[in-house]
Amino acid sequence: MSLSHTAAEYMLSDALLPDPGGSRAKGLRLELPSDRLLKFVTVGLPLFLVSLAFAQEFSTGSQISCFSPTNFTGKQSAYVDVACWDSLVHHGFDAEGLAVTKSLWALKVFPYSLLVVAVLMYMPYLLWRYTAAPALQADLLFIIDELDKSYNRSVRLVQHMRKVQQASAEPERFWEEYERARQERYFEFPLLERYLTCKQRAHSLVFIYILRNLLLLLFLAATCLYLVFLHLNIFFQDEFNCSIKTGLLQAEPHIPPLIPCKVVFFSIFQLISLSVGSVYVLLIPVAIYNALQLCQWDKGLLSVYEMLPAFDLLSRKMLTCPVNDLNVILLFLRANISKLTSFGRLNAVSALREATANKQDIDTVVDFMTLLAGLETTKPKH
Repeated sequence: MSLSHTAAEYMLSDALLPDPGGSRAKGLRLELPSDRLLKFVTVGLPLFLVSLAFAQEFSTGSQISCFSPTNFTGKQSAYVDVACWDSLVHHGFDAEGLAVTKSLWALKVFPYSLLVVAVLMYMPYLLWRYTAAPALQADLLFIIDELDKSYNRSVRLVQHMRKVQQASAEPERFWEEYERARQERYFEFPLLERYLTCKQRAHSLVFIYILRNLLLLLFLAATCLYLVFLHLNIFFQDEFNCSIKTGLLQAEPHIPPLIPCKVVFFSIFQLISLSVGSVYVLLIPVAIYNALQLCQWDKGLLSVYEMLPAFDLLSRKMLTCPVNDLNVILLFLRANISKLTSFGRLNAVSALREATANKQDIDTVVDFMTLLAGLETTKPKH
């Protein structure tokens, strides 16, 4: 008998979770995988394409090529290129023969506008990092620590039950006391459960998270509209007529009124704008999904933790409207499931309960541990 008691003691000791080495905050994820994907693509893509555009510009020099008259010298032709690139105004005639001008200045600022787009796409991340991430980190650290401690308290409860049961002269009396304690909820974890319940009435995290996604959607839509505007008004005109008869050259008779020019990297600008616009359009459903996932509860994690004694946040229908801070915390707990050591243990116990023939014998992790400790011979059936 002493051998079985020793084996049960070793088994229960091994079931306890070890104290985490180091700080849990190290490596804690304060961004969902989909949010990290959005940040990486929306910020990194325009920066990458702009760097390519600037590298091409610095390596080749002039952005336009103008067809100067044959009597112009090399310096005069270089002056025409510089002057036309500085003005970047198309001079033409309408259907009635009247002179009209059209500014193509957006071509010059297009690479810099993509830098502004990258900065705008980074702003929702900064909003989340400096307003919501510190509070979220504190909530996650507390809840993860309490969930693991609750599991350890359940195992220590079984260890104490074994000692009391072995010292008891009336085993049936012991199990009656145990059932009465369960009915009167002596084994509940009020601090953790009430903390989670309190988070259902808070809306600061969910407000910032929704605001972050709304700002991202706004910037994505604004960028796509800006690129559409460029394509409809500018990105179909790679040739333009330039006039350099201004200032001191206005009275020069040998200078033609209009000089035809062509934008050298016009096709590159088109390719960059199409790449950014198409990728951003594909990312809009991802941003919408991030906001809509708060409309339903992630009950898988809490349902596993109902194996803890008197932890019935779901069964007592305490989960009401999902748009609150608790739902945000559950999403990030799912993203940090590797930090939650007790989840794997309880998930295995839940799977074993589903595979057990007599499911009524296992309601909580305490019931499961008592069966493993060899107390099932005297435990009454529910």
